Amino acid sequence: MKIAWWKWLPFQRWRIVGEAESADEVPDRLPRNGVALVRDTNRVKWIVFNCPCRTGHRIMLNTDAARKPNWSLNEVKPLTISPSIDFQGANRRCHYFIRNGRIVWAKDTYR
Repeated sequence: MKIAWWKWLPFQRWRIVGEAESADEVPDRLPRNGVALVRDTNRVKWIVFNCPCRTGHRIMLNTDAARKPNWSLNEVKPLTISPSIDFQGANRRCHYFIRNGRIVWAKDTYR
């Protein structure tokens, strides 16, 4: 997956920066506020991005309705993913929404 140079420009809202056919093709490094889609010929299978808390963990969201949990994606600008994303690691919890290309942290989040 190749990412255009202008998608690396800072201070942009959350947006789709590229598409790949498998999760292995998504680069380790993505632009800030950038989302990569893993899709087959006619549907998105995964949404991949780096967590907005900026501690370096990768988020992969399933979009297949046959598997639970799953998320939906509004591919039209601005980017919206629903429902909320709730990552719980050993020492941290990141709970937020991506609405209209912006992060909205849930009130119960401790960072």
